[in-house]
Amino acid sequence: MRQLRRRKQGPPSALAALLALPLVLGGCVLVSPTDPYAGMPASLATSSPTAVATTAQPGPGPLSLDEAVRLALASNPELAATAQEVEAETARRDAAAAQRLPSLHAVGGYSHYLDSQRLAAATENGEIGVFSRDLISGDLVVSMPIFTGGRITSEVKAADRLRQATEHRMARTREELVFNVTSVFCGILAQRDLVQAVEGSRKALQEHARRIADMVAAQKAANVDRLRTEVRLADVEQRLVRERNAMAVLYQVLKGLLGMPQTAVAVTIEGTLVFESATVPQTDVAMGRALGARSDYLAARAGLEAQAKAVDSARAARWPTVALQGAYGGRWAADPTDRPSGVDTAEDIGRVGVVVDVPIFEGGRLDARLREQRARLAAAQERLRKLELQIGLEVETALLNVGSASQRVRATEKAIEQAGESLRIERGKYDLGKGAIVDVLDAQAALLESQTNHCRAMADYNTARAQLDLAMGEK
Repeated sequence: MRQLRRRKQGPPSALAALLALPLVLGGCVLVSPTDPYAGMPASLATSSPTAVATTAQPGPGPLSLDEAVRLALASNPELAATAQEVEAETARRDAAAAQRLPSLHAVGGYSHYLDSQRLAAATENGEIGVFSRDLISGDLVVSMPIFTGGRITSEVKAADRLRQATEHRMARTREELVFNVTSVFCGILAQRDLVQAVEGSRKALQEHARRIADMVAAQKAANVDRLRTEVRLADVEQRLVRERNAMAVLYQVLKGLLGMPQTAVAVTIEGTLVFESATVPQTDVAMGRALGARSDYLAARAGLEAQAKAVDSARAARWPTVALQGAYGGRWAADPTDRPSGVDTAEDIGRVGVVVDVPIFEGGRLDARLREQRARLAAAQERLRKLELQIGLEVETALLNVGSASQRVRATEKAIEQAGESLRIERGKYDLGKGAIVDVLDAQAALLESQTNHCRAMADYNTARAQLDLAMGEK
C-alpha cells in the first residue's frame, strides 16, 4: 500500500523546484563582479589608442642619480606589484594561522522525503511527535580543531617562510631596479659626453673647412682638400644624428624605469661620471658577502624551508584529526502529515561532541600528495644550488668588469692626450704647407675615436661598480 501511495502521489512540486534550483543558480555570479581595471590609469583600462595621450604628466626637473632612484622606488610598477605579493603572502599566513581558532557557521537547509519523518528524535519511549515530508532546519555550528597531527602548525610555518621569501624577493627587485636606473643613468651621462665630443669635432671640422676655403681662394691649397674636409664633416654630422637618437632612446628607457608614460614631457638629468680607483675584494670574500646579503639567495632559502614544511603538512594528512563540534538550532515541519494535538511544529535542537576523522583509504591521494611535495623539495634544493653557482659567476664577472673598465679608463685618458697633441702637430704642418689634409682629418678622427672610447669606458666603469654592488647584495 505504501508503494502504491507513492506512485499515485507522484513527485511534488516542492521536490521539482528543489531539483531545478541547481540548474538555475549553478551559473550565477556576483551581482557586482570585481573590475580588473579598477584603480588603474584610464589609458591602461581601455583599448582606445588615443587615450594614452591623456596620461602625459609634466616631467620632473633635472634629476640627480639619487633623485632618479628615489622616484623609481616610489613609482615603478614592478616594485609596486611585488609589494602587493608580499601583502598576499601575509594574508595567506594569517589565513593559515586562523585554522587554529574556532569557526562559527550558520547552516540552513530544506529536505523533502518520500516518507514522513519525525521532526525531532524522541527523548523517551512512547513520546508523541510531529511528522512531515518537508523539513526545514537552521543551526549555528561551531567547530574547533583539537589535534591535526601537526598539519596546521606546518602550514602556518610554511606560509610564514613564503612571506619571508616574498619580502626578500621584493628587496631584490629594489636592488635590481636601483642597478637598472644607475646603469641607464650612467649610459645617458656617457652618451651626453659623447654627443658633446662629436659636436666639438663637427665644430672643429667646420672651422677647418672655412680656413681651407680661404686658402683655396688664395691659391694656397688644392680644391680637393676642401672636398675631403666636407666629406669628413658630413660623416661627423650623420654620426651626431645617430648618437643623439641613441641618447633619446636611453631617456625613454629611464622614463619607463621611473614609472612615467612614454608620452610624458622629457626628463632631464644632471651629474657627471666619476672615476675613483678603489680596492675591490677578493673573489672568496665577495662570494661570502654575497651569500650572506643577497636577497634572492635569502628568498630561495626561505622558499626551501617553506617547502620542507609543506612536506610535513602532507605527512600529517595521514594522521587522524580530532575536532570539537557543537551546534544549536531549530527544526520546522512544513505541511505536517501527522500532528498530534498540543504538539508544536517547531523544535530546538542542540548538540556538542568530539569528531574523530581517521583516513583509512583515499585511493592513493595522500601518498601522491606526499610524493609531490617531496619532489618539489628536491627541486627547490637543486634551484638553490644553481643559484649559488650563478651568484659565483655574477660576482666573478663583476670583479673582472671593474678591473677591465679601470684599465680602459686610464688607457683612454692617455690616448685622448696623445690624439690631441697629434692633431695639433698635423694642423701646424698643414698650415705651413708641409702636411697633407688626409693626415689632419685622420688625426681629427683619431681624437674623436679616443673620446668615444673614453666615454664608453667611463660608463662601463660606473656600471661595473653598480653591478658589483648588485652581485654582492649591497645597498
